[in-house]
Amino acid sequence: MPPPGMRPLLRNVIGIAGFFVIWEVAVRTGLISRLSVPPASVVLQRLAGLLGDAAFLRDVLATVLAWAIALAIAIAIAVPAGLLLGSIPGLRVATRAIVEFLRPIPSVALIPPAIVMIGGGPGTKITLAVYAAVWPILFNTIYALDEIDPLLVETARSFGNNRARVMGFVSLPHAAPFIFTGIRMSAAVALIVVISVEYLAGAARGLGRFALDAYESSGRMDLVLAATIVAGVVGYLINEVLERLGKRLFRWSTVVGELPT
Repeated sequence: MPPPGMRPLLRNVIGIAGFFVIWEVAVRTGLISRLSVPPASVVLQRLAGLLGDAAFLRDVLATVLAWAIALAIAIAIAVPAGLLLGSIPGLRVATRAIVEFLRPIPSVALIPPAIVMIGGGPGTKITLAVYAAVWPILFNTIYALDEIDPLLVETARSFGNNRARVMGFVSLPHAAPFIFTGIRMSAAVALIVVISVEYLAGAARGLGRFALDAYESSGRMDLVLAATIVAGVVGYLINEVLERLGKRLFRWSTVVGELPT
């Protein structure tokens, strides 16, 4: 029997292996056309070769770096904004219309104006990823402040603490687990947007650009699917690291465990 800490990892490995087996059988038996979807064995063989390709690894690095920058900027924007909107009801009411107007707009719909205003460089994918990643963090922060016990705030104020100190020493620690859950959600959203913009807007480097070039130049679906697998692995590792970090930082809270994994 594997140790308890290894059981979730073992289940994940078994599930992924089962998926590849079903994929291989479906293609080999003709359930899926081999012309449109190569067998899993072929894709994995191409993937093994790509892992030794310096150009491909630079594409992976470009995607991960853009994701990290976008998430950091989104956190720097959304957390202070959420604390302000959550603690100042008048400001929250005044900005509700513009927030509700902007929030439903898909990031990919903003690609044309972003290219016109920013250009086709890394700034486009980072900007659009920031736009998409801000909302989960912002609303989780606001929700956390709505849930705080008013008695805690009033007690802190009764000791002569001003609004800034109450926010920093009472509101923010209470909201931290909720904010971290929002960050986990935004991490996945930012990665999806970065790769999508690389593919749709034709970025200079990145996994999306690699997949676009592989398909447009030679119709190499094996390379496209290999890049897709790498994107999935990157997303899984990001979520796994954040989940473990959240459990370590907020052992006292159940909030960080509420996000489905």
